[in-house]
Order: sequence, then C-alpha cells, then structure tokens
Amino acid sequence: MALPEGEAEASQPRALAAQVASREGLIVLACVLTMAALAWWWLVGLEAEMAAMVAAPMGGMAMHGITMPPPAEPFSVPYFASTFTMWAIMMVAMMLPTAAPMIALHEVFSRKNGQGGLATAMFAGGYLVVWTYFAAMAALIQTALVAKGMVDAAQLQFGSHRLSALLLFGAGIYELSPLKRVCLSNCQSPVIFLVRNWRPGVAGAFQMGRRHGAYCLGCCAVLMLLLFVGGVMNLAWIALLTVVVLAEKYAPPRWRADRILAVCLLAAAVVVWLC
Repeated sequence: MALPEGEAEASQPRALAAQVASREGLIVLACVLTMAALAWWWLVGLEAEMAAMVAAPMGGMAMHGITMPPPAEPFSVPYFASTFTMWAIMMVAMMLPTAAPMIALHEVFSRKNGQGGLATAMFAGGYLVVWTYFAAMAALIQTALVAKGMVDAAQLQFGSHRLSALLLFGAGIYELSPLKRVCLSNCQSPVIFLVRNWRPGVAGAFQMGRRHGAYCLGCCAVLMLLLFVGGVMNLAWIALLTVVVLAEKYAPPRWRADRILAVCLLAAAVVVWLC
C-alpha cells in the first residue's frame, strides 16, 4: 500500500489536504463537484415546479422529463417513481460533496498503484449505490407517510410538531451512540480508511466505495430523515443539513462535532415540542 498505517494516522490531516491538492485530485474534485452542482440545479428547478403545483393543485408537474403526479394519488407507481427520483438526485446533491475529498484521494492512491481513473469512477459508483438504496427506502417512507396523512403532500413535511420533535430527539440520541461514533470515525479519516480497506482493481474499488458508503449511511441517514422536519424540498433546509454533514465529517475529531450536534438537536427537540 502507498502509506504505512502508522504514518497515515500521524499525518492524516496534512496528507489529505496535500494529496487532494495534487493535479489528479483536483481534476476528480472538479468532476465530482460539477455533478453535485448539476443535481442542485435540478433541485432548484424542481422546487420552482412544486411551488407552481401548490398554486395550481389540480395538475401534476414535469421537470426534465420526470412527472410528479398530483398528491391525491400518493400510493400510485408514478408517485413512488418520481419520489424516488427526487430523493436519489437529492442524495447526489447533498452527499456527493461530502465524499469529494475521499473520491479525489482514491484517485491519487489509484495512480500511485498503477490504476486508472476507471477504478475511481467505480469507487464513486459504489458509494452512490448505497445512497440510491437509501433513496428508495426514503421514497417508500414518504409515500406511506403521505398516504397516512402524517406528511403534508404539498409541503412534504410533518404536519405535527410533536412528530418533528420526536425525530429531532431521536437524531440527537443517535449522535451519542457507539454506532454513530464508529461510522463517523471512518468518514473523518479518508487516508486511514483507504490504507485499511484498499482493494486493487476495478471490482475492489467498487467494493471499497460501497464500504465507505455504508459507513457514511450509518453516519448520516438519520440526519437525512430530518428533511421531513424542515421540508423535503425546502432548499434552505437541504443546504443547512449538507453544511452540517460537511462540518461533522471534516471538523477535527478532537472538536467532538457529534457531541455539539447532539446538544443542538436535543435542544431543538425541546423547543419544537413546547411550541
């Protein structure tokens, strides 16, 4: 492997910045962020279309060839398909930027080990496959909650502040759990992750991407469900959660960002419950 584990652990923060700043790393970083920017562009357009649908609720809406049927049909196949598409693109917009340093670093390691860019593309693909699974589950949850009237079909957020408070409380408790700590530690240390989990070849890269995606899912899935609190298509809320995930992943571990976030979420749960 390119770096001994002990050396990687000692120099991880500087190694990450230095290696991502290499030519190969910067090219991959630009490609990844361009993909994320396109996903954000799609979301901005979709939010405008959803606002138009709320103003004229009798019709559906179409965005780049994808039709969202009226909310009067929450359990239809078209509704689930469009909801899944929305969540999948939203996960690209939110989670791909947080994985960009890891993907760029994989490209640097791949070049050093005689592999080309295809391996890094497969690594990113493996990562996105995991979040696509999550998008499918989130779409099922949304479909069920809309059907039961627990989520407003137009605003796509909980109709009850008590439900919002309970989800915020659960997210705060999860931030303090051992599972969260393990997953976050693997997300916070890209160099160490690659050293410990390196697999050669295209298939190995895909496997590594899925593994990293699984850790990322364990770290952030509960935070993604908070979209039901502020609104699934509330762009300001989406952006805030993206920034929170970025800060938690890349803040120095000694800052214990998970503890700070837990306190904030628990305090927000109390405020929302009492309001």
